[in-house]
Amino acid sequence: MEGLELKVARARRVLLEVAHTWKPQDVAVAWTGGKDSTVALSLWQRVLDEAHPGMRAKALSLDTGCKFPEVVAFRDRMAQEWSIDLTVVRPDVGPDYPVAVDRVACCRDLKVEPLLRALKEREIAVLLTGVRADENPERASRPQAETFDEPPHVRVHPVLEFSEMDIWAYTMAQGLPYCTLYAQGYRSLGCVPCTSLVVGGDERAGRDATKEASMDALHALGYF
Repeated sequence: MEGLELKVARARRVLLEVAHTWKPQDVAVAWTGGKDSTVALSLWQRVLDEAHPGMRAKALSLDTGCKFPEVVAFRDRMAQEWSIDLTVVRPDVGPDYPVAVDRVACCRDLKVEPLLRALKEREIAVLLTGVRADENPERASRPQAETFDEPPHVRVHPVLEFSEMDIWAYTMAQGLPYCTLYAQGYRSLGCVPCTSLVVGGDERAGRDATKEASMDALHALGYF
């Protein structure tokens, strides 16, 4: 099994290429407040410190209105402590929106459309994500960089090669903070209606099965 140090080194090389190819203000991290995107955010800030001293990482956070309050509290606290240039993106739906009735439509309306709108409005050229190949069969086939046409941008997945254990090993080695829900047994955090606390199974066993099975369709719409 390949060591974590090599994976971190490759992730750094990818991020250094981003830092030297695009203006840092045109790059944002898709930060959910979860463990994977927090590692991606930390790696990016370290690269910025090296390539563009004094520049703070920019992050977009999709707030569907259905997130765990612990995740929101963690995100807001860490944005302040790390001086993250955070933009919270919210969907344009009414209070009677049928949350989680149609899982694909819900993700489209509460996540994808607000994300694409924010990318366009803020003129983001590169979106860094916390996507990992071992999370889902669809994600296993992803390249480390993907080009999207509408709006035009590149998505880079710096921790694509990391396993769940790699994420935690890096988190502990670097002393990174993480949401308290992980200590309660959650392994993957999504919206409240589509996330359950389960014992055993794979990492995303607590995620809604319909959504997980529809990852190809969601990715085609613009989902991570």
